[in-house]
Amino acid sequence: MSLSGLGIFHTIIGIAALIGAVTGFIRYGKINLAQLSGKVYFYATAITSLTALGISKNGGFNAGHVFSLFIIGLISVAYFLFSRKQGVGRARYFENFLLSFSFFLSLVPTINETFTRIPIGHPLAKDIKDPIIGQTLLIVFLLFIVGSVFQFFKQKRANVEISRL
Repeated sequence: MSLSGLGIFHTIIGIAALIGAVTGFIRYGKINLAQLSGKVYFYATAITSLTALGISKNGGFNAGHVFSLFIIGLISVAYFLFSRKQGVGRARYFENFLLSFSFFLSLVPTINETFTRIPIGHPLAKDIKDPIIGQTLLIVFLLFIVGSVFQFFKQKRANVEISRL
């Protein structure tokens, strides 16, 4: 199955979002909207989610479109929290979680599409019900849970350090 022009653009911007998120996780332990990697993630995710609304291999409004709208909502609320309540506090916990959850949700269609298309001619999965997709999503979900707990404790430590000043 070939990609349309919009599909190619969507894929390229989506890869930029993934790179921004992974860079943020490695450098800061979170998607940090104050840093370039976080800004790349935010804007590339917004564009990718919006362009996903124009893409449908099944025709009509579907679960992928719902994911896109939900992800737009998550990053919008996270950005609002970031812009209104900079520093430490409870808002940071929610901001971190919302951005990480948006990243996790972005990986669901990414894994489905990648595994059913790559390698070209002999994809890893025949369809979205293939066990390799379910197993991979389970691993990604467990990483999301572990990462969220890590971010919670890291933010808690930052809040305590700031309150001592």
